[in-house]
Amino acid sequence: MPLIVAQISDAHLGPRTTVFQANLARIAAVLDAAPPDALVASGDLSLDGAGRDADLAFAAQALRGLAGAAPLLAIPGNHDIGSDARSMPDQPVDAARLARWDALLGADRFAHDLDGPGGEAWRLLGLNTEIMGTGLAREAEQAAWIGQALAGLGRRRLALFLHKPVFIHAPDDPFDYWSVPPEARGALAPVLDHPALRLVASGHLHLNRLTRRGEASYAWAAPASFICEPELQPGLPGDRVTGFLRHTLHADHVETELVCPAGLRAPFLEEVRAETYPRRR
Repeated sequence: MPLIVAQISDAHLGPRTTVFQANLARIAAVLDAAPPDALVASGDLSLDGAGRDADLAFAAQALRGLAGAAPLLAIPGNHDIGSDARSMPDQPVDAARLARWDALLGADRFAHDLDGPGGEAWRLLGLNTEIMGTGLAREAEQAAWIGQALAGLGRRRLALFLHKPVFIHAPDDPFDYWSVPPEARGALAPVLDHPALRLVASGHLHLNRLTRRGEASYAWAAPASFICEPELQPGLPGDRVTGFLRHTLHADHVETELVCPAGLRAPFLEEVRAETYPRRR
């Protein structure tokens, strides 16, 4: 049997997010019926963990044990810890927000090995994209850690998980809200150029898309919460659906499947704005 990794992204959970909690319950039922070998939460676990302790605590509790005994491998998103001040000037990522994440969910990056009964051997890497390009001490620490995480890889294949995608169209894309800042992409080169890389999976965009570059699949995960109106994302490709991704890890390749449980809602942001991000008057 190959290895299975479930990826939930952009759940945006909090005490008042009734629609998103109902979606998570439907996803949980699918995971209970067929537990994965690991569960990756690729950022924006919370509705506003960057501003509300209660939201991040609620999300952490909701996601723990969601896939039975499978380990929860979580990385933060911009709504969990803030981000680059150029894209989130009201909630820049800082030491206090990082400390809150650490206290509730542990490290903001991970390296986790999985071994299958058929000889499958993989290393899952998760990185914090929200510190990239900020100049924070933790950005430099993470860049150094990447080299350590790749050491002793042997015959293992690599799967990389991020919140923001590395780029939207091409590696030389300019700065935008949606992807890793251009000046920070170079730090990812040891992973992106590694011959063992087979998967780069991200969230943040609330769009589902699967492309390929060389030997690696690039997967944008559908959100577990809501979709964005097209006018909010001009020029961004992808399908507006909700769900989660199921990555099947074979010996030397990955199959990625979008899973949309029965009854899962896919509201546009405006439909749920009253219980998510009300406009300031």
